[in-house]
Amino acid sequence: MSVPTAETIPSSVSRSSVSRSSVPGSSVPGSAMSPGVRPVALQAGDVTLSALIAQPAGPPRATVVAVHGGGMSAAYFDGQAHPDVSLLALGARLGYTVVAVDRPGYGLSAADAPGGQTLAEQAGALHAALRHLAGRAETGAGVFLLAHSFGGKLALTYAACQAGDPDPAVPPLLGLDISGLGRDYAVDPGDGPDPHQHRNWKRNWGALRFYPPNTFRGAEAMVAPMPSRERAEAVQWPRRFPVAAAAVRVPVRLTFAEQELWWHNDEDTVADLAAHFASAPSASVDRQPGAGHNISLGWAARTYHLRAFAFFEQCLARRTAGPSVTP
Repeated sequence: MSVPTAETIPSSVSRSSVSRSSVPGSSVPGSAMSPGVRPVALQAGDVTLSALIAQPAGPPRATVVAVHGGGMSAAYFDGQAHPDVSLLALGARLGYTVVAVDRPGYGLSAADAPGGQTLAEQAGALHAALRHLAGRAETGAGVFLLAHSFGGKLALTYAACQAGDPDPAVPPLLGLDISGLGRDYAVDPGDGPDPHQHRNWKRNWGALRFYPPNTFRGAEAMVAPMPSRERAEAVQWPRRFPVAAAAVRVPVRLTFAEQELWWHNDEDTVADLAAHFASAPSASVDRQPGAGHNISLGWAARTYHLRAFAFFEQCLARRTAGPSVTP
């Protein structure tokens, strides 16, 4: 079973809106993609989300939904600077379906939601998109969310919302793997929400040596304007994190890059972060050497992604064997 390609986008979405030139950073035809990766469209309530999908040769073990950060796009998870960088290509080879979505306000939905959506609204849109996906493709044992930076805020918000009665039409949430997200900003939150400001370049990337050649030449294809509602809501995260974390009921793994400059991540802070996930079966915090904030685009991407899939495998083992097996 397969999900609809971008060619099946409803007629209300004009063909001009599907071109790379008119949709900066969108995951639509015209973009360079890894072999086996293709664009799809997912209905998410009032908006249509563009996305990229890679599927394994056989039935998937589970589905990984990758959620990009602020000012990026789904293409972040299919980097083209080196074959080892793409999360989507690796995941499919390991037996997973991987879907990288353009969050509301990015890609195809930018025209319908130019200001973006609040985190609560985005969580509702993601829920609807997963319902649409599950009705059209095999999802395996359920869904893992792999999220970066602002996308991690959505992943935690979504997980907190799923703590109640589950929707049988939506695949169960199995775990969260989040990079580049903490609780307390290491910058003035009122000064830093727009990632494209020049002063934020080092915060986003860290050392140049962390990235393959041509990374920055191809970066224009994956960046996008950060919607205004996201920028406004970013400053509220330090007080929202504890509430969301306390409600999460699935295993959680957080990763900080060696040069993570957006968030406080000293040892005391990291221990406190993990302690907030009191209702989760497990919560761990890892460090990724040789990486900057945009961890999935650098030389360390493959290492980070393999560690994420190892975490997912542990979650699947725990689900099969019972709570005595913990990630």
